[in-house]
Amino acid sequence: MTSITNGTNAHPLDYSALANQIKRWGRELGFTQVGIADTDLAAHETHLLNWLHADFHGEMDYMARHGVKRSRPADLLPGTLRVISARMDYWPEPSVDAHTVLHDAQLGYVSRYALGRDYHSVVRKRLLKLAQRIEQHAGPFGYRAFSDSAPVLEKALAEKAGLGWIGKHANLLQEKTGSWFFLGELYTDLPLPVDTLHINHCGTCHACINACPTGAIVAPYRVDARRCISYLTIELRGSIPIAFRKLIGNRIYGCDDCQLACPWNKFAQATAQTDFLPRHHLDAAQLTELFAWSEAEFLKFTEGSAIRRIGYVCWLRNIAVALGNAPTTSNVVDALHAREQHASELVREHVVWAMQQHYLAPPKK
Repeated sequence: MTSITNGTNAHPLDYSALANQIKRWGRELGFTQVGIADTDLAAHETHLLNWLHADFHGEMDYMARHGVKRSRPADLLPGTLRVISARMDYWPEPSVDAHTVLHDAQLGYVSRYALGRDYHSVVRKRLLKLAQRIEQHAGPFGYRAFSDSAPVLEKALAEKAGLGWIGKHANLLQEKTGSWFFLGELYTDLPLPVDTLHINHCGTCHACINACPTGAIVAPYRVDARRCISYLTIELRGSIPIAFRKLIGNRIYGCDDCQLACPWNKFAQATAQTDFLPRHHLDAAQLTELFAWSEAEFLKFTEGSAIRRIGYVCWLRNIAVALGNAPTTSNVVDALHAREQHASELVREHVVWAMQQHYLAPPKK
């Protein structure tokens, strides 16, 4: 990081006034809220290390590989004094009602965050614009922008910045808008005043824990990723454990059940960002139509989308499981037969399982 120079102004910066300006600029750039945190994450580091020790990260080896760099911002970016944390609402309206899709086993459910454009680039670009505004006002300073793009404890930092509290489902909650928002951070060497920690308002509620289809929330504030449908359909690259396939239902990319069950999300605000609105009818697409996509079509329809990161093979794997959980119809049977000789062993394995759910004979070897 470079040291602060205050541009051409010979007088010291008023960091309190600058912090207020940063929050105003952030709102002008489309962020719903902006807060500022220090870098002391000792309590969250203990939680992280215990989580890793329990192997709850599954095959996400990068979580362990980065170690405490995630909980020590200055280790990731030397010179970091403060973290400017920002959130941006993504609840998509208009879109087909989430519960309607989940209750129709012929449709594929895509987590609401992934229906539109990939948030990583959208949020990060806005953060860079925010940094430019700060630089124009304060002169050159050290910073780096992140949005789920580096080893950062973004929810812990957002909680410290006063943007909300970490709920029992391990997502950040805000009493006025629930949890349907993205987070991003600017690591900076500016000694800005920090915001007040938000009060936890979960109380005795266990709605998210009760709603999890696979029992992944093994205790309040403790999630075993190996059981989480988001992990199974997005992070896992191999075979989905048989014990979880029926429980996945028609969720083909991610899972929102814990958020949909949360009472605080009755206050959710529709996003003002058109980038996050549904594209290619992925808010309620027929499973058989998605399963028929060629790889070229998959790449075309997921261009600029977070979905593309799982790749075509895992996309087919996920849909095969959902088709195994769908009603037995001629369309479903035909779709499965069309993929029973797929080049990927992973796809074939899941197609065989799906066919067995419909009492169909496995393909001949």
